[in-house]
Amino acid sequence: MYYKRIRELREDNDKTQKEIAELLNTTQQHYSRIENGATEITADRVIMLSKFYNVSTDYILGLSNSPLPKK
Repeated sequence: MYYKRIRELREDNDKTQKEIAELLNTTQQHYSRIENGATEITADRVIMLSKFYNVSTDYILGLSNSPLPKK
């Protein structure tokens, strides 16, 4: 459930939906739908969030419980 992870990451980093939406070059409303699971997130946006938060894409996608990227 990626949408739970991206919400947790955003909140843990004290970011607003608007700030993350700007990072992803979208609107706050669209990002809100992604975060609520109403809209799927694209692979390129998962990668952008992964780099921004310095976590693995597997962590965002719920495939790993370790947020650290593999080296």
